[in-house]
Amino acid sequence: MKERLLVRTLCSGSGCALPDDCVATERLVVDSIVKYGAERITTGPGITEYSSFDRSLAAMIDHTLLKPDATTGEVKKLCKEARQFSFASVCVNPSYVALCTKELLGSQVRVCAVIGFPLGATTTRVKVAEVEETLAAGATEFDMVLHIGKLKSGEFEYVENEIRSVVRAVKKANMFHLVKVILETCLLSDEEKIAACLLAKQAGADFVKTSTGFSASGATVGDVALMKLVVGSTVGVKASGGIRTMEDARAMAEFGADRIGASASIKIVNK
Repeated sequence: MKERLLVRTLCSGSGCALPDDCVATERLVVDSIVKYGAERITTGPGITEYSSFDRSLAAMIDHTLLKPDATTGEVKKLCKEARQFSFASVCVNPSYVALCTKELLGSQVRVCAVIGFPLGATTTRVKVAEVEETLAAGATEFDMVLHIGKLKSGEFEYVENEIRSVVRAVKKANMFHLVKVILETCLLSDEEKIAACLLAKQAGADFVKTSTGFSASGATVGDVALMKLVVGSTVGVKASGGIRTMEDARAMAEFGADRIGASASIKIVNK
């Protein structure tokens, strides 16, 4: 009678304990095991059907869930996916930062809070208060919406001072935490985009970001290229809004994006 071989993987409830070596994540390994006699392969709860994905692209992605009807269960799922695919961060509304911090404990995935989202029209004091509360809850990255109306009114001193106030609040807690400034490029002229990038850079921001994903349109390669040209190599560019395929994401990276914000992250990285 043919000997049966049972292969088990070591998985924990919060994700695979061996994410880089687990047999169930590598299709060729599984095929070889079956070929040489295995009749069954048992995996734990940390494994899904995805066996091949673009890891370098995944490392650039902020896995995002910002819809107003997002549930606690959906946020937990977001964190589980971020662990499995090693995304750069999860990007969530402030009220879910503490939950994400708990769910991602022990992982390399960062927790990103949106600030002044999605309109940017609240006061500087309120934006700083949001930073302070989400810092205490465990956030290490902060995507703030600049005051779009003030920018379009030519009130550049106000805009720069507000960004600087947020940057100071973040860096006071930890100089390695990141601040990304959302421009909402679809509402700006090219001259306004250039001005916003320069103001963000002068105020000490780590990134400039194209869009909230809640306005008329999202990221374009033209905007990404312009933003990168203005900020240079010392400030990152995050493309966000409407990026749904691997081709979209790679095009953004080719034109200068250092980070990608997306809710379709798994579809984007899955080969």
